[in-house]
Amino acid sequence: MNAARTTATAARVLRQLRHDPRSIALMLLVPVLMLILLRYVFDGSPQTFDSIGASLLGIFPLITMFLITSIATLRERTSGTLERLLAMPLGKGDLIAGYALAFGAMAVVQSLLATGVALWVLGLDVIGSPWLLLLVALLDALLGTALGLFVSAFAASEFQAVQFMPAVIFPQLLLCGLFAARNTMQPVLEGISDVLPMSYAVDGMSQVLTHTDMTADFVRDAVIVAGCALLVLTLGAATLRRRTP
Repeated sequence: MNAARTTATAARVLRQLRHDPRSIALMLLVPVLMLILLRYVFDGSPQTFDSIGASLLGIFPLITMFLITSIATLRERTSGTLERLLAMPLGKGDLIAGYALAFGAMAVVQSLLATGVALWVLGLDVIGSPWLLLLVALLDALLGTALGLFVSAFAASEFQAVQFMPAVIFPQLLLCGLFAARNTMQPVLEGISDVLPMSYAVDGMSQVLTHTDMTADFVRDAVIVAGCALLVLTLGAATLRRRTP
């Protein structure tokens, strides 16, 4: 990998995003709108919003970044842009890291916006530090970016990229502990949930919700989510094809 080539790739992706206001709106505004909708769905029970709002603050950015990243990357592959770039002295690692850096910058803005609205507009009540909440939201968004980059290598069209969402995101959503405590599930499902990164994203949010200080469990959850994102990015670079079928 080369730092100059990586940053040049990230700058090119950001320039392209600047001319795509719909994608920017989807990345930045949809998580906020979903949180606002959730707040008023539970208008008569603010305690319910407090209990699940923190978890969804991490899940919504993960889902939107997964969709945007997978579709945007696939669009460049089907248009031949990736093939032309890889014909230059640009390594696969430079390309994947550049995309991750560009979408990671958008993830920072998205996480700041969603966390700020949840805490200071919607009144989400958390015991722990808002900065820890922001950290987990950012790691979740980066994980969604990594997953989107990875699955785009296996899709032949934008429609197929969207079809990966039920296979990659929905099982994690059902098993992450949002709807039922993971230790109350069938042992097989609990074992599966133990290896899914979204489970640790939800656990990390729960730690901030219920503890005033950073706990060892929070550190474990944050490290696992970050490690999964890095692992998926590495796999994405390894599976990236130089030629478009």
